[in-house]
Amino acid sequence: MKFPFIRPRAAGAADRKAMPEFKALAQIFASGEGSAGAPLPGYAGLAREGYMRNPVAHRAVRLVSEAAASVPWLAYRDGTELPEHDMLALLAAPNGRQAGGEFFEALYGQLLLSGNAFLLPVTAGTRLMELHLLRPDRVRVREGADGWPEAYDYRAGGRTRRYPAAGPGAVLQLKLFHPLDDHLGFAPLAAAGAALDLSNSASRWNRALIDNSARPSGALVYQPKEGGNLSPEQYERLKAELADGYSGPARAGRPMLLEGGLDWKAMGLSPREMDFMEARNGAARDIALALGVPPMLLGLPGDNTYANYAEANRAFWRLTVLPLIGRTAAALSGWFSAIRGETLVLGHDLDQVPGLSAERDALWARVGAAGFLTDAEKREAVGYGA
Repeated sequence: MKFPFIRPRAAGAADRKAMPEFKALAQIFASGEGSAGAPLPGYAGLAREGYMRNPVAHRAVRLVSEAAASVPWLAYRDGTELPEHDMLALLAAPNGRQAGGEFFEALYGQLLLSGNAFLLPVTAGTRLMELHLLRPDRVRVREGADGWPEAYDYRAGGRTRRYPAAGPGAVLQLKLFHPLDDHLGFAPLAAAGAALDLSNSASRWNRALIDNSARPSGALVYQPKEGGNLSPEQYERLKAELADGYSGPARAGRPMLLEGGLDWKAMGLSPREMDFMEARNGAARDIALALGVPPMLLGLPGDNTYANYAEANRAFWRLTVLPLIGRTAAALSGWFSAIRGETLVLGHDLDQVPGLSAERDALWARVGAAGFLTDAEKREAVGYGA
């Protein structure tokens, strides 16, 4: 299956509808049914052929999303940490169906598979009550007269709801950079579409080979001593007997009885000619590369340029996970601040990340050995208040 990224047709401007009440919203999310209306291109294909059928893509997406969702949140106002802020409680339990870890794992997974994530707030005045994720393939961006998004149409449960794209209570769209689309992000896994095709085709080829007695195909040669060819009736009967008696895993290894000048000639390319395993491993590495996961962490052979597993894990956190959660925290900070009418800065407690413990120990050792710093300056250098 191919994964071309085609820009969806922009819909015309239309009147906004009022946001649904909480009961109506709860019915939509409780229904769990409804097909996608005007889906974002690529999401369904990448989800099926990548996340659901390809073990490398599945593990890489899970690795990134679970790692990003595991980092604890912090809240600050005017540089002061707020350990009991109500936004932290909301992030720990965004809605009645999902805990914080499950919610953010789904959010980061949608970003990797579609390049977009849509967050719908449920508010009571300036108070945020719940957060919900809108599935990207059910969302259509409605473009205003000025070319910017003015609303989002979401179809679920056989109904379409329209949510504003700006102002208090608006849907927050998180998106990854797309060079050719103004309103939608580009999925990292889409860049590995050709590698997904190759990897999945290789898996199907292996399955077909096993179903065919784990042997390459061959040719049944008719060489009678007196010359001549098989009659059409004999030819069709021979094909039927081969299909019925010698194909399929249940008939693997069954001896073939030949008569009347028939001879079996095995045919197949050598592993060097096909370079099969290297092509499959190369496709797996391309998938991991597109998602920012070092091949060593997935157990893939080749291109393991890291000295050890711990170094690859630190690179994974520094180059993939931290930028992802950083951009998410910045977007949520501005969104929450607009809804609540206060300046709120969200961040993450990186001291709780096991993968960065070696860097943290080295920092503390360097700061602790700096005799020219006061205790207050040392605390500030490692991220604590004076």
